[in-house]
Amino acid sequence: MQAPSSTAIDRPLQSETMLVHAGRDSVSHGGMVNTPVFRGSTILSSNLDEWESRKTPDNPMASYGRFGTPTTRAFESALAQLEGGHRAIVFPSGLSACTHSLMAMVGSGDHVLLSDSVYGPTRAFATQVLSRLGIAVEFFDPHAGAQIRQQLRPNTRVVFVESPGSASFEVQDVAAIAAQAHRVDAIVMMDNTWATPLYFKPFEHGVDVSIQAATKYIVGHSDALLGAATANERAWPLLQRAAHDFGQTAGPDDLYLALRGLRSLSVRLRQHGANGLALAEALQQHPLVAQVLHPALPTDPGHALWRRDFSGASGLFAMVLQPVGRPALRAFFERLELFGIGLSWGGYESLALPMDRPTRTVRPWAHEGPLIRIHAGLESCDDLIRDMLNALDGMALHL
Repeated sequence: MQAPSSTAIDRPLQSETMLVHAGRDSVSHGGMVNTPVFRGSTILSSNLDEWESRKTPDNPMASYGRFGTPTTRAFESALAQLEGGHRAIVFPSGLSACTHSLMAMVGSGDHVLLSDSVYGPTRAFATQVLSRLGIAVEFFDPHAGAQIRQQLRPNTRVVFVESPGSASFEVQDVAAIAAQAHRVDAIVMMDNTWATPLYFKPFEHGVDVSIQAATKYIVGHSDALLGAATANERAWPLLQRAAHDFGQTAGPDDLYLALRGLRSLSVRLRQHGANGLALAEALQQHPLVAQVLHPALPTDPGHALWRRDFSGASGLFAMVLQPVGRPALRAFFERLELFGIGLSWGGYESLALPMDRPTRTVRPWAHEGPLIRIHAGLESCDDLIRDMLNALDGMALHL
């Protein structure tokens, strides 16, 4: 079955419908509902003309497995459709998608601006690798909005946004930032993992390259590593060329798992979001919680921007505790039964992770107490709230 087009039904498809049909071509795969796993390196040509035709860069059946298989193309086309971009390309991890997208656009002598709240490993790559390559790296206040023009230079090549910000969840005015960045012809990149293609449409807000750690909500089951970047027509040739130059690719089994995850993303994300918001509201009431960092809360500083630009919230947020000692913090984690301590997020399970004090350049981190990042999974919300409040109450016994 070929995926239905929007013209066939005379109106644009809703995102939930796209998730089910995008990237599917059952006619080409023996009627299989799901695109099969294509494993292979060598792709044989039957004659010289076919071999030469496959050497063109945009040929969907390229000459070597590293350039993609039907499994690769199915996921890339589905993601590009969902994001509203021109084309997408896959990477072996979310960080790889961030770093290689940056490398695709910059060279020695260029200037790069990144949000001060950007994902820690992306920040480390910029300061440790880009700087070493002669690229000037600077950070901007995530609340800058149009004021970012004060930091733009004639050689600013990339402005990298992440909204909400990693660990601290500041919401950025992406459209205002993009409008200013484009005045100096800079490429605007966005890490859009928190919102997924469902809850934020980056290309409608002026983004040129949207990056997903597909490991998270797209895969959705904590059993694969995958990254992806979707570009508009302006940025696509540079992104594609750099990915190929660096030899970036992704395994077919991980891609298959990502395609599987896409089909249920809408249903899962609704539950993650509902659980996360209810849990955040409950935590706000506890005396040992100094602040809950969740943009969907009406009390959050970024709430108005979130309501304007986003159509939903995922299950990831953070809380800052009152200043407590290590014995109390240890007791908190020991009493948790439903929340695991582990990296990543976006799977069906709930997580609670103690975070280091975030690195900041523009303004210092304002909180003294421990920062705990929380991912609300798909369990009963009542059970999650009870488990978390019980752990907080237990922590109070060690103060």
